[in-house]
Amino acid sequence: MKYKLIEKGKIINYLSDGMSVMYGGFMGQGTPHTLISLILESGIKNLTLIGSDTSLPNIGVARLIEAKRVKHIISSHIGLLPEAAKQIRSGTLTAEFIPQGTLVERIRCGGAGLGSFLTPTGVGTSVANGKQCFHIENQDYLLELPLRADLAIIHADKSDKAGNLSYRLTTRNFNPLIALAANTVLAEAKQLVDVGELHPDSIMTPGILVTGVFQGESLWK
Repeated sequence: MKYKLIEKGKIINYLSDGMSVMYGGFMGQGTPHTLISLILESGIKNLTLIGSDTSLPNIGVARLIEAKRVKHIISSHIGLLPEAAKQIRSGTLTAEFIPQGTLVERIRCGGAGLGSFLTPTGVGTSVANGKQCFHIENQDYLLELPLRADLAIIHADKSDKAGNLSYRLTTRNFNPLIALAANTVLAEAKQLVDVGELHPDSIMTPGILVTGVFQGESLWK
C-alpha cells in the first residue's frame, strides 16, 4: 500500500502562479488553514479561487485575498469580507457569483466528468447573462458548465497514512466534492492514524483521490 504522507516543505512543488484553487469549508470551518499559510509563504500569485465564500477577515482564504494574491473569485458569497468588495470595486479583483446550489452542481459535474447540466435557478436574472437558455416542457433552464481546478485544498478531521479522509460535522462542507474535481488534491488532517484505524464507514474521501496529506492545525476544536 502506497503511503500519501507529504512533508510541508514539499507543498511548494505543487504550487504555481496563475493556478486555480478549490477550497473546502464555509466561513473558514473546514478550510485547511495550515495549507493556506504554506501557499502564502510560497509567494505564488494571480490565483483563481473556487469555493462557497471568502470567509472572515484574516481567516482561511481571506488571507490570500487580503495579501492580494488572488486575481479572480468564483463563489456564492463575499459579504463577510470587506476587502474582497474593495478590490472588486477598484478593479484589481474580478468575481463570478454563482447561486450556491448551482456552484455545488458545477463542481460535482466537474468531478463526475459530465459536460453540463440544466437548472431553472437564475433564469430571468443577471445570472443568465451570456448563458444558453432552453425551454423544455413549459420550463426555462440555464445551461451550466462543469468546474474543475488545478488544485483542491482540503481539511479533514482524520486521515490514515494512505490518505483516506474523514470529516467532522460541518467541516465536511464542500471537501468531499472538491476532491473529485481537481488535478491535484492536498489535504491536511487534524489527526493522522495508521492504516486500518479508520472504520470503513467513516471514510468519506478515499485515498486514491488524494495526492498528499500531512498533519495540520485547526482554528476550532
